[in-house]
Amino acid sequence: MTKKERYKNVINWFEANAESAETELNYNNNFELLVAVILSAQCTDKRVNIITPALFEAFPTPEVMMESSP
Repeated sequence: MTKKERYKNVINWFEANAESAETELNYNNNFELLVAVILSAQCTDKRVNIITPALFEAFPTPEVMMESSP
């Protein structure tokens, strides 16, 4: 079995057997989810949900966040 075939078998197994993951974090897209997950490692999901609306209003995309100064 090739590496690619093993990879496909693993992915297929998870698609068939793993339940869908749910989160308490509020997000609208993959960028917001990524940032929220990183922040949630440092504080509670409740606190992340309080601060992320203002954060994403100021930095709505990865590009805007990247171009900002510290």
